[in-house]
Parts: sequence; structure tokens; C-alpha cells
Amino acid sequence: MDSKTIGILGGGQLGRMVVEAAHRLNVKTVILDAPNSPAKQIHAGEHVDGSFKDPADIAKLASKCDVITVEIEHVNADTLADLQKTGVEVHPSPETIRIIQDKYRQKEHLISHGIPVAESYEVTESTEAALVVAAEKVGYPCVVKAKTLAYDGRGNFVLKGPENVKEALEFLSDRPLYVEKWCPFVKELAVMVVRSTDGTTVAYPTVETVQKNNICHTVYAPARDVSPSTLYEAQLVAENAIKSFTGAGIFGVEMFLLENGTIVLNEIAPRPHNSGHYTTDACSTSQFEAHVRAILGLPLFPEMAQMRTADTHAIMLNILGGDKPDSELEYCKRSLSVPGSTIHLYGKTTRPERKMGHINIVASSMDECERRLAKISGEDIEEAPKTVEGVAGTSKTPLVSIIMGSDSDLKVMSAGADILRKFDIPFELTIVSAHRTAHRMAKFAAEVASRGVKAVIAGAGGAAHLPGMVASETTLPVIGVPVKGSSLDGVDSLYSIVQMPRGIPVATMGVNNSTNAALLAIRILAAYDATLHIRLAEYIKNMEKEVLAKADKLETIGYEQYLNQ
Repeated sequence: MDSKTIGILGGGQLGRMVVEAAHRLNVKTVILDAPNSPAKQIHAGEHVDGSFKDPADIAKLASKCDVITVEIEHVNADTLADLQKTGVEVHPSPETIRIIQDKYRQKEHLISHGIPVAESYEVTESTEAALVVAAEKVGYPCVVKAKTLAYDGRGNFVLKGPENVKEALEFLSDRPLYVEKWCPFVKELAVMVVRSTDGTTVAYPTVETVQKNNICHTVYAPARDVSPSTLYEAQLVAENAIKSFTGAGIFGVEMFLLENGTIVLNEIAPRPHNSGHYTTDACSTSQFEAHVRAILGLPLFPEMAQMRTADTHAIMLNILGGDKPDSELEYCKRSLSVPGSTIHLYGKTTRPERKMGHINIVASSMDECERRLAKISGEDIEEAPKTVEGVAGTSKTPLVSIIMGSDSDLKVMSAGADILRKFDIPFELTIVSAHRTAHRMAKFAAEVASRGVKAVIAGAGGAAHLPGMVASETTLPVIGVPVKGSSLDGVDSLYSIVQMPRGIPVATMGVNNSTNAALLAIRILAAYDATLHIRLAEYIKNMEKEVLAKADKLETIGYEQYLNQ
């Protein structure tokens, strides 16, 4: 694919997965790290045994490759800068690595480029007095952070008040510090952004990360219960941040979603990242292949970073070392019997809390991903009932959502519900008014796809804004049913639904025809369900038999007797 050889500083699990991606493209790699490091285990070629901080070892690596990249940011950036001056290609650039290595300098860089970050102040010296001065500028509680050599939360200390200052210094005194204002966040979000040698950037979906003991535990892709506009805003913030740096490669951008709905960038990793592991099994192109493409100048385009299908959802579960050697493998053993789960192990010796591997879980809904995660985690859960105590239209795992602007529409919409019941399609049916409950409608539209629903049937009369408004806030297919009113026979509703602006498609049925709406929803589901496709074919054949039987009867007894019967 490319005649260039990539030299990788660091041979951990990230380097291992970069090597896997490179080899699928016939790209050669050379690794600098300790003997038998995870990346070296899967590649029998020539490597360099040594330290990615040692100038001589880095120079030796440079002599064996055409492009140098990193799988860890704690490298010797000065040596890389010297090599770059001699013509060695380095990605990301040594200057970018230098800036990101120092988290306070990273914050200053982002502020200078208009990227939203938390307010922070440098601690001028490692004394209690200096720390108190910085902390009082942002107020308590606040976070004391190490500028350098910090990862997995190991360089952070939550400072609740002046009484904790001494403890904070004892915990972090070996490194230069800064103080950051406390962020009252409701979720931690992350976006992987890949940048090519020509400056092209592509953002992966916005994901939700959940930490345990300051280590990433699970990643939910896409992020749960977050509006489409916020997901997009996070991608924009991440892309704009990466555009402010130089050099190519994949970058992990971690952010906070605050209580007031705003986004604040937390920090950036200039390499593949834990929050992007899901991409290997859920996206068209993994973060690791994207990194290889980027540093070699191979094509990048937005579609490569998309989920494999419109309804693909994924969860990444980190496998951490247990107290007993190999005890973490119990998760892996359970995952072998769970469909849609893929194990990625790193070839490491067990150590408590050490990242030993991860499991990617992929399904057509987040609900299904979470059920599979529960099985892998060993939780004793029961399958959710299809309905609440057998009540129709109350499925906890609906594939179709029927909504209407008023209960006066129920008689019309119930015909569609009956069709869904005939096909055993789990569905929900509820009232969502575009005018009287605007906030409820917006929340419904923002969350409906993440709940595993595949199609929305929206019935509305009069102005009939409901189908179009929902369609503007979701990527799911929306099927509109005009409901006949008391004055204009439903023509007003029909015109309102059918005349949607370009870019907001709504499938529009005939007036009061929720039956066809339900059948169209079933056809959408049948495109991915062979069994349902067969049942639809049988339904169509039965309709044909019914019509032929009626025709035969009419021709036999005549129209007058037929009408009388």
C-alpha cells in the first residue's frame, strides 16, 4: 500500500493495535520499547530494544524508518525536534507533543485559539502558600493537577478546602502543578479526531466515557441521552481544537458536558485513545487505521469515521487486571457466548488495575448493548418484559414508536397499532404534542434513536407539525399520518405534512391511514430481518387470496346479492 516504514515510539497496547492496522495495509513497522512489549509480540520483524525517552535509541529507530509516530505522549520531544530538522518525518509534530505534554501549556494554547476550557492558574512554587493563592482564584472545591506525566487520573487531586492543601502537595509534589476550577459536569464526552498531513480533519462520533477509580471503565457510542445538536457541537469543539495544532495523526479529545448544557474541553491525547477502541468493530475505519492513513498522507473522508450502519450502537468495556492472576479473563470467557462481542487482549502479565484488554459490544440499539454488557459483567438480570403487565403499546424495548398530538387521534392510530401487534412488533404508543408539550417532543426526538427504536409513526391533525418537527431532530425514518379534523376533512393536515422543506424527509400517508404507516414501518424493519420479510410476503399473499375470493364470490352470486350480504 505504501513503501514507507513507520517507526513507533512505544510498544504498548496502542502500538500493538496500530501495528495490526498497518499490516492490513502492507505497511511495515518498527517498534522502540522494551523486549516482549505487547506490540512486539505480534510482529516478528526487526525492532529496537530501549527507551522512547533515550536520544540514542530514538536515533537508532529513525535510521530504520521513514516516518516516526508515538503511541504515548511521554516521549523525548526535544530529540524528535532535532531529528525533524534533519529531514526525518515526525507525526504528530514535536511542537504539538511538547504543548500537549504540559497540560497547563495545553490549556493556554487552547484558550488562545478560542476553545472552551475550565479556568485555571499556575502554582508558582510547590508550597502551601502558593497553592492556596492559586486555589482561591478559582474557589473551592477545585482540582490540583500535575502539568506533566499524568494519565488515568493519577496526576489529579480534588482540593475541598485549605485543610487539604498539605495532603495535595504530598500527593503531587514531585511535579509542577496548576489549579483548575471545578466543573459541575453531568457527563464526560470524547471525540476522536484524525488529521492528515494536508490538514484535513475528520471527527468520529461523540461518545460517553464512564470512569471508575480514575480509569476509563466503559465507553458508550454514541453518547446516551444527549441531543443531536450537543453531539454535533462536541465534534465541532474537538475538530477546532485539533486544527489549532500541527502535524498528522489521531487525537483523543476529552470533554465535559456541564449542567447548563455547555461543553468544556478537558484534555487532548496526541495518539490513539481508550475512548476510540470501539471504532475497530463499530465504525467503517478504526482509529488505528485512520492514524496510519493520516501520517502517510493516505485518503481521509467523513464516511470512514461513521458507524457501520445508521442503527449501529456500541459499548467498549475495559478489562482491568484483578487481584488474582488472570481473574479478569472471566469477563472474556462470558463474552464468548454473547453475540456481537469481540475480545481484544494485549498480551500483558496480570497486575491489579492494569489495562489487560477490552471487549467491544456491537448491536442495533443501546438497550441491546447494555443487556449484553450485563451478561458479560456477570450480572444476574432478567429480560425486560415486552409490555407492562401485558398492556398493549407499552413495550420496554420498542422497535416502532407511535405518537400523536392528542388522544382524539387514538381511534385513527389504533389501526396501525393493531397491525404491529399482528406482526408481533414491539411498539410504544403515547401522546406527544408539538404545540402543548414542546419540551417533551424535543426530548422524545433527541432520545428516540438511542432507545433502539427504528421507525416513528406520527399522527397529527390540523396544523400537523408533529411529524416534521420530530423528523428535524432525529435521523430515524418518520412516517406521518394526517388525521381528519372537524372542518377541512384532513386535507389541511395532509398538505402540512407533505410539504416539508428539503432536507427534512417525512413519509406521508393518506388521511387517517395508520394501517399503511404501520406496514411501511414493518417494511423498514424487514429490510434487516429476513424472518419478518417472509411474514410480510405471506401477508401480501393473503391479501391477494382475499381479493380473489371476493371476486369469485361476486362473479358467482351477482352484484345485487353480494351487496345484500
